Amino acid sequence: MHRNKVVSREEWFEAHKAHLAREKELTRLRERVAAERRELPWLKIRKDYVFETERGPKKLADLFGANSQLIVYHFMFGPGCVNHCEGCSFLADHIDGANHHLMHHDVSLVVISRAPLEELLAYKQRMGWKFDWVSSYASDFNFDMQVSFTDRQIAAGDTTYNFETRPRTSKELPGASVFYRDENGDIFLTFVSRARGGEQLIGAYHYLDLTPKGRDETGLYRNLMDWVRLHDEYAGEPQAERDCHDG
Repeated sequence: MHRNKVVSREEWFEAHKAHLAREKELTRLRERVAAERRELPWLKIRKDYVFETERGPKKLADLFGANSQLIVYHFMFGPGCVNHCEGCSFLADHIDGANHHLMHHDVSLVVISRAPLEELLAYKQRMGWKFDWVSSYASDFNFDMQVSFTDRQIAAGDTTYNFETRPRTSKELPGASVFYRDENGDIFLTFVSRARGGEQLIGAYHYLDLTPKGRDETGLYRNLMDWVRLHDEYAGEPQAERDCHDG
């Protein structure tokens, strides 16, 4: 690891004080972007999606519970998935702590995947997660949210993700979608986050960004695939690359 310059306390103080101005600039920019996000136009949801849940079939409106806002995390988990996505699992490890507070602040959070419910629940039990995980297997929800793609779409190169259409090979991709339900019961899609946009939901990254070595993703993939493991596999041998994209 590169060793930074070691200086006197006075010089250290002045350097960090100067850097604080940049940190504050980033905070103010983040607040402005968040405000702009809240002003974006909405898309009315007109389909009556039905999901398979632990408490029986539920419509999208039911996933809100008593709250007016719903965050959906799209976990990459297609039918028959055996090798589970480390990235989605890494993010999912951060949900339960936040979710306890969100549910008391007019926000419901649900994880949705395309695999049948029994496959999702088996993995949920293994990982010890508490959040609601439901299946969109029998609906068009994942495809309409542009996080799942059919064989025909992939063959034609007609795959739109993160507002970009280009050829892709993965049937499943991650993301988050945010919905609002008004007093009339109408539901609107208010915001979507795809690709690296999900990093803001991974608290461990924010801790790493405070450290001298940072994220230290210096391996073959230059991302979390180089080091993140399912949280019950760190003690074992390094795992082979996993891919549920084609499930």
